[in-house]
Amino acid sequence: MKDSKKAKSSFQPEPEQMALWPDISGNTINGLGEREVRPPSPILWHDSDMLAHGDVQNWFWAQGSKEPELLALRNRRQEVIDRPAAPQAKDKEKMEPAKASAQIRKIALETGAQLVGFVKTKPEWIFEGYEFDHPWIILLGVVMDHEKISTAPEVTSAYEVVEKYIQGWIAARPIADWILSQGWRAKASGGPMAGPINLIPPALEAGFGELGKHGSIINREYGSSFRISAVFTDLPLVEDKIDAFGADEFCVQCQICTRACPVDAISDQKVIVRGKEKWYVDFDKCFPYFAETFGCGICIAVCPWSTPGRAPKMAEKMTRKFKG
Repeated sequence: MKDSKKAKSSFQPEPEQMALWPDISGNTINGLGEREVRPPSPILWHDSDMLAHGDVQNWFWAQGSKEPELLALRNRRQEVIDRPAAPQAKDKEKMEPAKASAQIRKIALETGAQLVGFVKTKPEWIFEGYEFDHPWIILLGVVMDHEKISTAPEVTSAYEVVEKYIQGWIAARPIADWILSQGWRAKASGGPMAGPINLIPPALEAGFGELGKHGSIINREYGSSFRISAVFTDLPLVEDKIDAFGADEFCVQCQICTRACPVDAISDQKVIVRGKEKWYVDFDKCFPYFAETFGCGICIAVCPWSTPGRAPKMAEKMTRKFKG
């Protein structure tokens, strides 16, 4: 991490980028310090016209477009996103939630997802200004290649991120199409653009893991090296449960991502955000560097849980220590 240490003392955002920043803090938009529970506000990865930081978001996309290989991957991703959904059958097929859940899990694993979970929608997950009428969310996790993501903050790390966003869509599409073929509503959703739902809270409740100090989910099997996609539906399913295995307690003591962050954006203490105490990454510190490094990713790369094969052993140890 020699480069990140050097960046921590010397990084200065490009004036061209900073000239686009709005007067309002991104932390304010995110609800830092707010004591009341409320839905999240759109801040990035939505339509730039509706965002205070929309010009900064557009600047980020423009920088990536200057990299031919990254641009080609983004174009391939858009082709997958733009593929039309299957037609919805007129009549709904009646099936037991357990059977439907098993079939969806089978499709997901066959099409490249490593994680699958089901949860009922909660209003506090819906972004302000969006309408959402799907009672169920299917969460999918696609694991990244740790060796490739560990090149962060080089652009080669961004290649892997885009590849896994593509795979997330490839896994979500067949699930949505199958549900539609059964006469139920379904809509695939995935990165990098945000949909109507903040996907991290439902993924946590679907058993994907615990929120880490770096703001990403830590999974007991794959650590933090995975990307999330989803399918929204009205097909009744079997709800999964939260999986707490000690990652949160580990983060309290661990300093690795905090020290590796080039811009000191990762807090060593939990804070209140929209009425809930949680780990939080300072938006105003993080995003300027993120924007100039094609998405950074250092914190995920250095996370001890992300080293291949290490997470299961760590989870077992932490469970014995903290969960009895």
